[in-house]
Amino acid sequence: MIDTPYLLFLGDAPDMLAAKVAIGIRDWRPENAVGQISLPGCGADLGLTEMTLAEAKQAGAKTVVIGVANRGGMISQSWKDLLVQALEMGFDIASGLHSLLRDENDLVAAAQTHGCRLHDVRIPTVAYPIATGKPRTGKRCLAVGTDCSVGKMYTAMAMDAEMQKRGMKSTFRATGQTGILITGGGVPLDAVIADFMAGSIEYLTPDNDEDHWDLIEGQGSLFHVSYSGVTMALVHGGAPDALILCHEPTRTHMRGLPDYSVPTLQELADTALPLALRANPNCIIVGISVNTQHLGEEEAVAYLAKVEEDMGLPAVDPYRHSAARLVDALDAI
Repeated sequence: MIDTPYLLFLGDAPDMLAAKVAIGIRDWRPENAVGQISLPGCGADLGLTEMTLAEAKQAGAKTVVIGVANRGGMISQSWKDLLVQALEMGFDIASGLHSLLRDENDLVAAAQTHGCRLHDVRIPTVAYPIATGKPRTGKRCLAVGTDCSVGKMYTAMAMDAEMQKRGMKSTFRATGQTGILITGGGVPLDAVIADFMAGSIEYLTPDNDEDHWDLIEGQGSLFHVSYSGVTMALVHGGAPDALILCHEPTRTHMRGLPDYSVPTLQELADTALPLALRANPNCIIVGISVNTQHLGEEEAVAYLAKVEEDMGLPAVDPYRHSAARLVDALDAI
């Protein structure tokens, strides 16, 4: 187990999207976030208290969490001095990056010398099976997006929170580093060997009560040429009964791919549903989640109304407003 509370390390993140791991912890486990620490030139600010390592230690922080999700998931050399200093002061370090803490000799040496632990979240700990496609009891809902980082995790977590509030049976199923750091368990899907990715999602969402919902955290996008593979594994391995379409309306291009335009919600629906029907012939699209964080309130409400009219499905921002209408749609199945 990773000791809490956390000091969230933002490093030299160029923008807020690059700090999505830290943002997720701040928003969903604020009691675990003592403060933030960043390097010169950092373009992200969580609105938490900016602390030195000494101040964080005094405030009770036990683990420095690398809250940055950079392209390629690399541990930057520019972070090393601070991370080594943190170990020297007795902090553990947790990371969900592809580049592993345990492969960084200087960090390993410092951790051993000072009796600290290095937590690599993005390491599969189970020998996952190859997917079989056999039907499972219980129900499953998957968030799929027009792009990466559009709010798929927030959608699933908001729906799970609403269902728990209503006394419904539900479980948020984490499939990425942020979800795992928030909930303490899950499958680090993009670190699973390709042949076993769909099987890992079958493993994550086993047989359950007929009225139990698994809310599966989405990853990547079927339209993203860099990350579509993880999305496909979720669609077939999850065999969802319901899909939620997720979108961020202010994007001018796909995340990290300036030459690729963002698909429309209708294009997403027309692509995702036939693929999902292959694994579950009863799958339906039940609603739309729109990340309106960059829109004013009136603009957001108007945009949601237009999407709902165009698509004929409930359209909400589940984090800004409420996930109630999306849960209503699930409950009606």
